Amino acid sequence: MPAYKRVLLKLSGEALMGDDAFGINPITIDSMVKEIADVVNSGVQLAIVIGGGNIFRGVAGGAAGMDRATADYMGMLATMMNSLALQDALRQKGVEARVQSALRMDQVVEPYIRPRAIRALSEGKVVIFAAGTGNPFFTTDTAAALRGAEMGVEIVLKATKVDGIYSADPMKDPTATLYKTMTFDEAIIKNLQVMDATAFALCRDRKLPIKVFSILKPGALMRVVQGESEGTLVHV
Repeated sequence: MPAYKRVLLKLSGEALMGDDAFGINPITIDSMVKEIADVVNSGVQLAIVIGGGNIFRGVAGGAAGMDRATADYMGMLATMMNSLALQDALRQKGVEARVQSALRMDQVVEPYIRPRAIRALSEGKVVIFAAGTGNPFFTTDTAAALRGAEMGVEIVLKATKVDGIYSADPMKDPTATLYKTMTFDEAIIKNLQVMDATAFALCRDRKLPIKVFSILKPGALMRVVQGESEGTLVHV
């Protein structure tokens, strides 16, 4: 039985790469979409914000020294490609999905319109928010916090490659310990890199909890939405 009625899932673009250097790995996105489909079929209303690092990483070398705003707009276009790929993969699994973009691309996707997005969620459709906030200098983490607040979700799910927030990088430090819970203030003071401070602050002010977990761990997404002990809970 799901513990939440409506959630927002924040996916990093890197999560789509699998073991590839950049781009979208078909096997990785297929397994990810199966997990998402199971959650949607359980009755959970699901919104998604996805990053663009897997695509932008491939051109990042050429962006060195580029104007920051220009580079950020390029990143927004990368999130658009990921969103369309995710939408197509979901539809192939029988899950109806809609992409809404913070940047106008009317020939490809519809613009972000809050009432329309809320209606689509209430109808059981997955809504994928592309192009971040539509503004440079704001990350897709901040876009996830913003859209989560606007959609009235009960929790923001931050999907990563590790199974929660650790005291240190578990890939480098074998003595790193997993935090099961922590407050927003602790996360901001510790300068944790799992989400940026703007996203943490926005969720703190809205009293919107964040659950950090591994999207690569089979069944983890379903366990999170069912309220089981999984990952790290960041709360007020």
